[in-house]
Amino acid sequence: MSCISKKQQHLYNTIIILIVAFLSTQSCSHSQQTTAKTDRKSSVEQPSVLTNINSFKKSDTTEIPSRNILSANNIKVDSLLQTLSLEEKIGQLFFVRAYGYFKNDDDASYKRLIRQIRDHHIGGVIFFNGDIYGQTILTNKLQRRSKIPLWITQDMEYGAAMRVDGATRFPPAMAVAATQNTDYAYWMGKVTAQEAKALGVNQIFAPVLDVNNNPNNPVINVRSFSGDPDTVAKYGDRFVQGVQSEGIVSTAKHFPGHGDTDTDSHLSLPVITSDFARLDSVELLPFRSAVGEGINSIMSAHISFPNVSTQKNLPATMDSTVLNQILIDSLRFRGMVVTDGLEMKGIASHFSPGEAVIKALNAGVDMMLLSPDELTAINEVKTAVHKGKLQESRIDRSVRKLLRWKKKHGLFEKRQIDINSLSSKISNRDHELIAEEISRKSLTLLKNKNDILPLRAAKYPKVTVVSVADDESGSAGDGLVSQIKDYHPDVSSHVLDKRTSEAEMSEMLQDAKEADLLIIGSFIYVRSAEKVQLSKEHLTFLKKLYKDTPSVLVAFGNPYIVQDLPETDAQLMAWSANRGQVKSAVPALFGGSEINGRLPIKIPGMYEINHGLTLPQTTLRADAPEVVELSRDSLQQLETIMNEAIFDSTFPGGVITVVKNGVIAYQEGFGYQTYKKLTPVKEDAIYDLASLTKVTATTPAIMKLVEEGIISIDDKVGNYIPEFTKGQKKNITIRNLLLHNSGLPAFRVYIDSLKSESRIIEAVKNEPLVYNTGTKYEYSDLGFILLGEIVEEVTGMPLNKYVQKKLYYPLGMNSTFFNPKRYNHWVNKRIPPTEIDTTYRMKTMKGEVHDERAYYLEGVAGHAGLFSTASDLAIYCQMLLNGGSYAGKEYLKSETINTYTSRQSSHLNRGYGFDRKSNGFSTAGSLTSDKTFGHTGFTGTSYWIDPERNLAIIILTNRTYPHRSFGKNISEIRARVADAVVSSIIE
Repeated sequence: MSCISKKQQHLYNTIIILIVAFLSTQSCSHSQQTTAKTDRKSSVEQPSVLTNINSFKKSDTTEIPSRNILSANNIKVDSLLQTLSLEEKIGQLFFVRAYGYFKNDDDASYKRLIRQIRDHHIGGVIFFNGDIYGQTILTNKLQRRSKIPLWITQDMEYGAAMRVDGATRFPPAMAVAATQNTDYAYWMGKVTAQEAKALGVNQIFAPVLDVNNNPNNPVINVRSFSGDPDTVAKYGDRFVQGVQSEGIVSTAKHFPGHGDTDTDSHLSLPVITSDFARLDSVELLPFRSAVGEGINSIMSAHISFPNVSTQKNLPATMDSTVLNQILIDSLRFRGMVVTDGLEMKGIASHFSPGEAVIKALNAGVDMMLLSPDELTAINEVKTAVHKGKLQESRIDRSVRKLLRWKKKHGLFEKRQIDINSLSSKISNRDHELIAEEISRKSLTLLKNKNDILPLRAAKYPKVTVVSVADDESGSAGDGLVSQIKDYHPDVSSHVLDKRTSEAEMSEMLQDAKEADLLIIGSFIYVRSAEKVQLSKEHLTFLKKLYKDTPSVLVAFGNPYIVQDLPETDAQLMAWSANRGQVKSAVPALFGGSEINGRLPIKIPGMYEINHGLTLPQTTLRADAPEVVELSRDSLQQLETIMNEAIFDSTFPGGVITVVKNGVIAYQEGFGYQTYKKLTPVKEDAIYDLASLTKVTATTPAIMKLVEEGIISIDDKVGNYIPEFTKGQKKNITIRNLLLHNSGLPAFRVYIDSLKSESRIIEAVKNEPLVYNTGTKYEYSDLGFILLGEIVEEVTGMPLNKYVQKKLYYPLGMNSTFFNPKRYNHWVNKRIPPTEIDTTYRMKTMKGEVHDERAYYLEGVAGHAGLFSTASDLAIYCQMLLNGGSYAGKEYLKSETINTYTSRQSSHLNRGYGFDRKSNGFSTAGSLTSDKTFGHTGFTGTSYWIDPERNLAIIILTNRTYPHRSFGKNISEIRARVADAVVSSIIE
């Protein structure tokens, strides 16, 4: 048998590689096989059967080789390595930049990637920005064109969303440490890895294990967990455990530590003059811990350590003292060493592309990221091998590691991504909930002078928001302002950035002077190659701005900004400008969530590590049902119930709001304002509350006056109304009116002959009793009309003005009022009509009270007349659930609420004013607790409050439209809604 030449052998080897590549293009419908375990010492490989080689292209002229070496089920890495040419092995070391957006086949950047794969034999890519489908489709296309499967890498320090639009975004590392819960780091890592795996990413460049102990660090900042090495180690280890639990490679960076620099290595070469003792006790501690816990990969830093290394002026990436001696020999790291970007000026300004790679290899690096010129680098490395300046065995060592990884992660068996699985695996509800919880828990309050927080509109009626940015987009703070407007009725806003003119600054100063409170949103954060401090001009201006106005600083980025603005009265760390952080921060400013974070860094001259103030949650916020253990799927029953009622003409539309544990967990508008179906009902619809007026206006007014000692519940009504000073009426008390056992009839028409306020009130006062006081229960509108008159008598102001002053305005119930028709057109558009009155008023009742007696009492009465939204009623219900407090202010005493909502009548299970869940059928449903209290309104409104479950269920409809004979099923609907809500509670 004749011998095969080296050239023939090389061709044969090339053929082997090609067939493996094409065999691996099997159907995307199979799930990816991932076998890595958290324990670096063991792994289990899962076999796979290849069934599809249809992607073999005729343009490839290689012959089909034997599979004895490169069987997809039994890849032999050492044998494969021997088949590769020197140039192919060098190419495997390089990882090139790619953007994960759609690219057609003629796209120049796509063609360049194909050339890099085909001609330079690159080992993989590092994806930068992109979107979910763009990146996965491009990955599949590139994998099909590569002989050896590509190793896919990506920066994911704060989740896949760091690079991929639409993925789950977490707050930065420092925010995670502020939660004081290392489990959050684990779940952040795990979720990030799950989404990376779905995207076809094999290795993520995270976590950052740098100790951020230099406030002037221009590149690390909030990317670090902390300024304390032990804290960095703890959170870093948990993040790595989360990542590696999903079989994804985690990369700790930037070894041996990038935290104590004031120079950005993207721009030049930083130099750290610390000696080894300092490095060993601070910077190396998190890396040593990560190595001990089984970290797979470590990224080197482009930083020089002249007092540690024997090789002066070399960045750690090229320094064998740092990598070979410290990392590999001393720390006993056996994983993959990765460079930071070789295009960064700390490297590229001092070394040619090939020289950088040669020095990095000799220092102990395995993977070369982002060479500024990989073609030149490959040629220079090849030349170095031929000249004996670099051993081919050194290249083999790194390539062997990479090929083993590719085998271990199943890339020779299946390298294609299942596109159809993405929608269930990325940014799903569970992932979003975890990210949102971490965001809330990360908020850190450093200062709260004069108890500015929680903010209340009653204390600060006019607010000015100034968003400070270090870019020129003009969009900084858009989300901040819009959300603040959801909580406050009077907000003006400005942006201070590089484009701001003198005239605009003058306008800001004027607004700040007129405002009761100034909120400064700082959107200055870390960007590569840019400063993270305020400009001197802006700093001087901001100090003028808050000089004479109470101020709140919210840092959505660089936390050290408080050093520039130390005189601000309240200082809240929100850590990042992403949508989730803004969504968490704004409710917290108004008391919508607890603030309990602690500072993971030291802010020199101001705050030590672990500093932080605690504020409890005192107000409502809107959030997902799952946050308060309600099943989202189960709550969908409410939609069915409401739509069935609408189709059955129980009412034309309505709103349901569910409040649990201080969260508006469900709020939906259904149907239309009328059966013409022209104006949909939205969540902010304003409804005529009818008899809810009794317990939302009149009863709390009486409660307040009793607490203040102005009246007593046992006062004789005759003390305030002379007509009740004689006869049977002289013994009637306020208590009797509240209990509906005064002897007064349920109602009288009156308006068939009496159409003035004074004559109707006179008639009510002179109405004869129909039974002996206290002997039975007779629900009476007349008694509550008299209670309204008593409030006016003792306060000197009408009922509407009293409750507006004492309750609605300070509570922030800005859409709760009597006589809404007197307000602007925008308010009236939100009000559904309640009835077409063909008996007394001969018109459609819209924005005017439905109840005839209240209508002729100028729209203000103790029994009816109040209009409100479900959101406002949610505030009121939460105040009652809170024991009378809201946003840090007490409106009623808890004992007062307990008394008025407890059973007080021997004739019926009622409280004072408040109704309670009755025995047998109840509109509060069958599943609410026996302590449930609330009320219903004739127009189709109700709310029921279950204090045992910290739950409120609010229903607003206009079931009396077009005529009050409609909507007879409203009681059944109320009960079904209540039971559906309680059934949705996850035990």
